Amino acid sequence: MTIAKQVDVRANIKKYFDMAFFGEPVIVPRKQNHNVVIVSEDDYRAMEKARRNAEYLAKLDRADQQIKEGKVVVKTMEELDAMAAE
Repeated sequence: MTIAKQVDVRANIKKYFDMAFFGEPVIVPRKQNHNVVIVSEDDYRAMEKARRNAEYLAKLDRADQQIKEGKVVVKTMEELDAMAAE
């Protein structure tokens, strides 16, 4: 991980973009700790996938807990067929 001042990033943007592209995240400090991180698109997509997977697993955990607490609705196949026909 590299830390670069805004002025350096502006002056050498290709260098820092290339670093990010090849797997080296670049942190750009800003006032009031409003920092930004430059990462490659592949790394960004991997982080987004991990975030979505974590959200999905949390939903599964909530559903499992609801099942354990008996918060379920039971329908027969006939009832489901009737609902589908509506």
